[in-house]
This record gives sequence, C-alpha cells and structure tokens, in this order.
Amino acid sequence: MAATVTSTATTGKTWDGGNEPMGASYGKMMMWFFIVSDALTFSGFLAAYGFSRFKFIGTWPIADEVFTHFPFMHGVEAPMYYVALMTFILIFSSVTMVLAVDAGHHLKKTKVAVYMVLTIIGGFIFLGSQAWEWKNFIGGEFGAVETKGGSILQFVEKNAEGEFKRVAVADFAAHLPTSRVDKTRANGIWFEDAPALPEFTVEEVAEGLKAHPNVVIRTETIDPKTKKKVVLTRDASLEAIKGGTLYVKGANLEHNEYGHKLFADFFFFITGFHGFHVFSGVMINIIIFLNVIYGTYEKRKSYEMVEKVGLYWHFVDLVWVFVFTFFYLV
Repeated sequence: MAATVTSTATTGKTWDGGNEPMGASYGKMMMWFFIVSDALTFSGFLAAYGFSRFKFIGTWPIADEVFTHFPFMHGVEAPMYYVALMTFILIFSSVTMVLAVDAGHHLKKTKVAVYMVLTIIGGFIFLGSQAWEWKNFIGGEFGAVETKGGSILQFVEKNAEGEFKRVAVADFAAHLPTSRVDKTRANGIWFEDAPALPEFTVEEVAEGLKAHPNVVIRTETIDPKTKKKVVLTRDASLEAIKGGTLYVKGANLEHNEYGHKLFADFFFFITGFHGFHVFSGVMINIIIFLNVIYGTYEKRKSYEMVEKVGLYWHFVDLVWVFVFTFFYLV
C-alpha cells in the first residue's frame, strides 16, 4: 500500500516556521524577551537594596548629604541638583529617540540621523556626568573616622544659623611627628605589600578635635524624630574619638565616610550596572546611526532596527527613573 503524504502550507508573513505572533517580527519579540529578563534583574537589585536599607534604616546615609556637588560650583551645597539634571538629560534623549523612530516610519533618513545624533550626545553627557559623580563619591570631601565596630564618626560645627554643618578633617587635624612610610617600591620597599596610608592618623584627628572646642562628632545614627543624624556633646565627642581605628575619606567597597558600607556597595553596583547598559546603548546607537548614514535601511524600505534599539533605550531610561527614585529620592 502506498503511503499518502499530506503537506501543509502557511500563508502570509512567516516567522521562521510559523506566523508572526501578535504581529511582531522576530527581532522585536527577542528584544522584548531581553527587556523583560533584564527588568527582572534590576528588580532583584533594587529589592535587595530596599531590604538592606530597611534593615539598617537607623544608620543609612542621607542622599541629600552625600550628593551635594555641582560642576564649577565648588563649596556650594546643591543637594541632588546635578543628579536631577542627569535624569532630565537621559529622559530628553528618550524623546529624541521617539522622534527618530517616528521619522523612520515616514522613511525620512535625514531626520532619523539628526535625532539619532542628539540621542547619542545625550547618552554621552549622562555617562560623563555619572563618571563625575563617581569621582566625587570616591574622592570624598570631609573625611571621617571609622570605629572598631565599623561605625562612622563625622565632624560638624555649629554655624551662625545654629545648624550643624560638616567640617573637613583637614581643617582641624593636628600634624604630629610620625615615622609612617608607604610600603611601595618608590620608597624602597619591594618585599611587602600594604594599602596606601591614610592622610591622617586617628591620633592626629583626636588631637585636632581637642584643640578645636567648636568641633563635635556627629554619629551615623539617625534620630527617628528629627530625621537627622545624632550630634554628640563636646564631652561625648572626646570620649567617642577614643574608639576610632582608621581615618577614611570618600568611599570604596571596604570603607565609606558617608555611613553604612552597604550604601557604597549598592551605589557602585547598581549605578555601575545601569551605566554599562547606557554605554552599550550608546555604542549600538552609533552603529545604527552609521547604517542610517550609509542608507542601509533606506534600501530595505524599513527602519525597524531603529525601532528595536529605541525599545532598549527607553528601557534604560525607565530603569534609571526607578534607580533615581529609590536610591536618591526615597
């Protein structure tokens, strides 16, 4: 008996073996899969940040006191102003991306190129701003003393308005005779590695504190009533400095002059991970822009690639809105 073979055929546009689900092309569908999976990743990071902050809510640094710098305004406190400006620039780049996608739908090559350039410029400005923010965060400004238990002691002085303001350790620390030597090859020490010596010793900070009666210590503990960090009395400050073990300035993965160490860890990890996404998006935008200039999509009569990279760029912008809200504002 001869076997009967039945064949079926699909009509319309195919998606490598079948009809396009929900009218979406393969590329768009894969981009949406990536966005959803990446959104879950960022959600996990932000959730971990939220849990850690809730656990150490009493000693968590106050963002308004950490991110106070603004370019070309040294010494002027501008809490969160520059971070807000960075956020505006990134959101505006999302607007130019929308205009580029819309121009692509109308097959307007010149407009697509112009709006892509504006999007790329916005991305580079944001990355440069983030690098500048990292520089200030790492370098620090005032300095503090870390205790044996890992707590941070900051130094403040009452101003004319009766408010306590941070005082840089370099402004009051004493300079005591010392034989400390950095263990580096430049100093002839080849056989032993050690971290760089801090700018001041705890003894120098303590002696300077004794010599300046207007300076007192502010702990990292936040008063639940005033929502401000607890300031010690003069006598309590002189007693607290005795428990200091290390002078710290700025922040890294081990020490943090602003408060709890986890704050710095999450800052580097979350903003760094997002910055990597922005950098990747800028590089992809440059490639797409070059294809636009060369007329690749004009020949295809389709600017779908611009739309796909636009989805990624909007996702990166949306993630930053959540990072900005939860990390800087709340």
